[in-house]
Amino acid sequence: MPLSSQPRLRALLLVATAAAASAALSGCILAAAGAGAASGYAVLGQERAPGQQIDDTVIRTLVSQSWDQFKPDLAHDLDATVYQGRVLITGRVPSQDWRQEAVQRAWKVDGVKEVYDEIVVGPETHFSDEARDTVISTRLRNDLLFNSNIKSINYTVKTEDGVVYVIGSARSQSELDLVTNYARNIPNVRRVVSYVKIRTGDSQPAQAGGNSAPPAPTPAAAADPATPRAQIEVTPLK
Repeated sequence: MPLSSQPRLRALLLVATAAAASAALSGCILAAAGAGAASGYAVLGQERAPGQQIDDTVIRTLVSQSWDQFKPDLAHDLDATVYQGRVLITGRVPSQDWRQEAVQRAWKVDGVKEVYDEIVVGPETHFSDEARDTVISTRLRNDLLFNSNIKSINYTVKTEDGVVYVIGSARSQSELDLVTNYARNIPNVRRVVSYVKIRTGDSQPAQAGGNSAPPAPTPAAAADPATPRAQIEVTPLK
C-alpha cells in the first residue's frame, strides 16, 4: 500500500469504528427520522449523500491528525467543520505562525476543496465564554429544527466568542435569511458569518460586510426591541 494512503486508511478505520460503536442506537435514530419526517424535517432529505458525509468525516479526522503531528496543542485549540469538502477552521492560537501552519495543513488534506480561515490569534477564553457559546449554538439549532421552512439538516452551526458561523447549503435566499435572522437575534451574539451556498434562490447573497439590511426576522425569532441585533456578514460563495 502506498505510504500516502495510510493516513486516509487510518481515518476510515476510525470512522468505521465510531459507526460500529453507535450501531446499538440505530433503532432510536430511525425512530427520530420517522418522527422528523412527519413534522417536515426529514433526515433522508439531506442533500449530502451518505458517501459525502463519510468523506467529510474523514477529512475532518485527517486535518485534526495533521495539526496534532505539528503540535498537539494546535489540534486542541482549533476545530474543523467540514461540509462537502469545504473546511471551516475556528478557534484561537497563540501566534500567527500557528495560524498559517493550520491553514496550510488543512489545504494539503486530500479532498479539501476550500478552506475558510476564521482563526483568532490571541489568549484563550474563559470557561464562561465557552458556556455562553454552547448556549447560543444549542438555541440556534433548536430554532432551525422547529421551523418547517428550514431544512436544518443542511446547516452546521459553530459559535466562537459570540460569533456564530453557519456553513452548509440553502434551498433559497429566503431560507438563508430565516437562518441568519434567527442567529442575529439570539442574546450575546456579536456577529453572524455565513458560509452557506445557495442552490436556488431569488437573489445572490449580500457582499461580506455590506450595509444592506436583511429581511425582518420572523415572529419566532423576534428579539427584545431594546436588544441590538448582531451584524450579519454573509460571505459570497460560488
